[in-house]
Amino acid sequence: MDVILLERVAKLGQMGEVVSVKEGYARNYLLPQKKALRANEMNKAAFEDQKAQLEARNLETKKEAEALGEKLAGQQFIVIRSASDSGALYGSVTTRDAADVATAEGFSVDRKQVALTAPIKDLGLHTVNVNLHPEVTVEIELNVARSPEEAELQASGKSIQDLAAEEEAQAEFEISELFDDIGAAGLDEDDDDAPAPAADDEEASDEE
Repeated sequence: MDVILLERVAKLGQMGEVVSVKEGYARNYLLPQKKALRANEMNKAAFEDQKAQLEARNLETKKEAEALGEKLAGQQFIVIRSASDSGALYGSVTTRDAADVATAEGFSVDRKQVALTAPIKDLGLHTVNVNLHPEVTVEIELNVARSPEEAELQASGKSIQDLAAEEEAQAEFEISELFDDIGAAGLDEDDDDAPAPAADDEEASDEE
């Protein structure tokens, strides 16, 4: 199906271009989202009549997106989730989750603007694209952790594997300390149980 693009569409074309797309893509996405019109003579004439207005509106929304993008780009948002010791989430982090945490921090982001190649299923720091406008895309970072404290450690550059290794080392140290204390206590008990010198030996020593 041939359509006229009413805005720039990634990997497809610029506003005003006539492009060929699969009919399902046009019917299910481009046409209902008002990103394109069927490429017939009536719509071509209508587009030419509205071209200046569409370009002005596009420029205005682009400027608004750029202003938001300057504030949003590089922001890190914490997402708290339950996960196994290996870091695998019990569930996943979706585009809706990303949009919700950004919006909660005062940024107006819709889940349809969040681009994920696949749901996030592991703890850690994940870079995510946000398409604020057909010509404006910024990156944010999702810090997926089991607690705010863990998120803070991850933000400092430590991975879930590093944290697990540190916890294991700490546990081994505490066990070692415990055995040292037990050993020291055993030596003290042995000293207390040692027999006192015989009285005869002390007297013989005095006579000499």
